[in-house]
Amino acid sequence: MKTQRPDQELTWSWGHRPRSALDRAEAMAPPPPLAASTPLLHGEFGSYPARGPRFALTLTPQALHIQRLRPKPEARPRGGLVLLTEVSGCCTLRSRSPSDSAAYFCIYTYPRGRRGGRRRATRTFRADGAATYEENRTEAQRWATALMCLLRGLPLPGDGEITPELLPRPPRLLLLVNPFGGRGLAWQWCKNHVLPMISEAGLSFNLIQTERQNHARELVQGLNLSEWDGIVTVSGDGLLHEVLNGLLDRPDWEEAVKTPVGILPCGSGNALAGAVNQHGGFEPALGVDLLLNCSLLLCRGGGCPLDLLSVTLASGSRCFSFLSVAWGFVSDVDIQSERFRALGSARFTLGTVLGLATLHTYRGRLSYLPATVEPVSPTSAHGLPRAKSELTLAPAPAPPVAHSPLHRSVSDLPLPLPQPALTSPGSPEPLPILSLNGGGPELAGDWGGAGDAPLSPDPLLLSPPHSPKAALLSPITEGAPEVPASSGFPPPTTDVSIAASPGGPPDHLLPPLGTPLPPGWVTLEGDFVLILAISPSHLGADLLAAPHARFDDGLVHLFWVRSGISRAALLRLFLAMERGSHFSLGCPQLGYAAARAFRLEPLTPRGVLTVDGEQVEYGPLQAQVHPSLGTLLTGPAGCPRREP
Repeated sequence: MKTQRPDQELTWSWGHRPRSALDRAEAMAPPPPLAASTPLLHGEFGSYPARGPRFALTLTPQALHIQRLRPKPEARPRGGLVLLTEVSGCCTLRSRSPSDSAAYFCIYTYPRGRRGGRRRATRTFRADGAATYEENRTEAQRWATALMCLLRGLPLPGDGEITPELLPRPPRLLLLVNPFGGRGLAWQWCKNHVLPMISEAGLSFNLIQTERQNHARELVQGLNLSEWDGIVTVSGDGLLHEVLNGLLDRPDWEEAVKTPVGILPCGSGNALAGAVNQHGGFEPALGVDLLLNCSLLLCRGGGCPLDLLSVTLASGSRCFSFLSVAWGFVSDVDIQSERFRALGSARFTLGTVLGLATLHTYRGRLSYLPATVEPVSPTSAHGLPRAKSELTLAPAPAPPVAHSPLHRSVSDLPLPLPQPALTSPGSPEPLPILSLNGGGPELAGDWGGAGDAPLSPDPLLLSPPHSPKAALLSPITEGAPEVPASSGFPPPTTDVSIAASPGGPPDHLLPPLGTPLPPGWVTLEGDFVLILAISPSHLGADLLAAPHARFDDGLVHLFWVRSGISRAALLRLFLAMERGSHFSLGCPQLGYAAARAFRLEPLTPRGVLTVDGEQVEYGPLQAQVHPSLGTLLTGPAGCPRREP
C-alpha cells in the first residue's frame, strides 16, 4: 500500500475539518475494521534499565500484549496487557551515552487502580536487536508510529513500511481555562493532569485563562479559526456555552460552527462530559477520574456531529443550547445552589435537599412538535447508543508565524525552558511558567537507574513543529473574522423570533412567540414540579436523564413531573437517574416526549428559567433542534457499559 505524506488527507486523523455536509459524510466513513485480536507487530525487546527482564511484545488493534521471556517466563504475567483505551501517547528516545546503540520507545498509560481511580504509569522498552543505533531506531520508530496510528484511528499499510510519514503534523488546540471553575481547582487540575497528558499525546496547544464572564465568547468571535483544529474548554458546561454562542455570533457562522469543540470537565455539573465519558465506553466517574477519562478520549481524536437547540426568549433574543432548558425544581436547584459553589459537585446534593424541603409547583403550558419517528421508549436497559460516525481530521495549511497573543497564554510550540515570562498587551501580569517538554518527556528522573545513562528524546524523531528551534507561540489573530466571498448567509429577516440573533440558522419550525402554533403540535397545561428539555444523555456527570439519547439524534427530549408527587417519590426519581432507571419506577406523574421543537409558557408570575445551567429572563420561550449543527470532540466510541 502506498503510504501517505503528512500533507495529504488522512482518514480518521487529527486535523481535518470537513467543510460541507458531503465532505463530513465522506470523511467520517471509517476504515475497514480489523479483528480485535489481529496481530499487527511482534518482536523481542529489552527493558530500561538495561539489566532488567526481556519481553515479547505483540501489538493488536485493541491492546499491547507483554510477555516476559527472561530471566523466567511468568505463568500469569502482571501488567501483561496494556489496553489502548488507557494509553495517552508514546515517544521514541535514545540514550545519552554515546556507546549505547539501543533505541527506546516509551508508552504513557493511565490504568485503573484497584480502587477504580486512574494513575499514571509508563512502560519503556529497549530496541537492541541490531548492531547499529540507526537500525534499532528504525524498529523503535516502527512500533511508536504503529501505536500512534492505532490511537488516532489512522489506517496502517497492509503491505508497506510503517514510517513516521504516516502521521500528520501535530493537531493545534486552543485551550480555554476558567480558573474559577468547580471549587477553584480548574487551573491546578489543568497543570497537573491535562497539560502533561496532551503533551504526551503530541498535541500542540495554546492556553488562555478566561478572566470574566463572556470572555470566551468575545475571544472566539475574533479568532482566525483556520489556524486551529479544535477549541477545548477546561471548565464546566458554562464555558462551552459561551464558545458555541460566540461561534454562532460571527458573520461567518456557517463555517465557524463547524470548528470541533471539546470539553474537559473541571466544573460543578459536567453534564456534557458525563455523556462524552459514556460515549467512550468508560464507567461513570466524577472529579479527577472523569477529567482523566475525557482527556484520554481527547488525545485519541475523533468526534461526532452535535445537535444544537436555538432558544428564543420572551424579549426576542436568541441563544443556542447544547445541553438543557429547565424550569421548576431543576432550575431552582441549579441557581439556588450557586452560593454553595465552593463545595463543587456536592452543591447540587445540598441544593436538592433544600429544594425538596421547600418543594414548589408551577402552573404552565408546554407545547411540542412530536418527532416524526418516536424513539424506543426509554428504559433502564438502554445504554447510550453509539454515535453514527467519527470525526475525521487531516492537516490544515501551516499558519503564519508572525502573530502575538491577545491574552495571557501559554504555548507548547515549544518554549525554551525555563520559559520566559510572557505578557499580553496592556497587561502587567506575567504568564505562569510551565515546565513542559514540547519535544518529548524527560525520562532521567522517572526511569534512570544507577549505572544507566539517562534517556532523552531522539532529535532525529522530532518533527519540525517540535524542534527546539521553532520556539513560536500559537497564533491568535486580532480583528474581525475572515468571511469567505460566497458565504451563503441567510438573507436578513424581520422575524421577531430571530431578529435579535446576528447569526445562526433560521427557526423554520417556530412561529413568532405569542402567535398560534401550527397544526400537529401537542399542548399540556397544568401544575408542574419541573419541566426539562435536554439534548444529550446526561443532566449531570452522574445523572443519566436520557439513556437512549445521542449527540446527533435530531431530538430534544422533554421530561415533566406534574404536581401531586411526594417528596420521597421525587427523591427516588433522582436517585434512580444515577443509573438511568427512573423510567422503570412507573411514576404516574413523570412524563416524556421526543420532540423537534417546543414552546414553554409559564403561567405563574415568578420562577427561574435556565439554559445550559445559566439563568435567563423569565417568561415564555420556545426552541427547536438544529440537527448536527456543531461538531463535538468525543474520541472514538467505546463499547456500551453493562447495566448493573
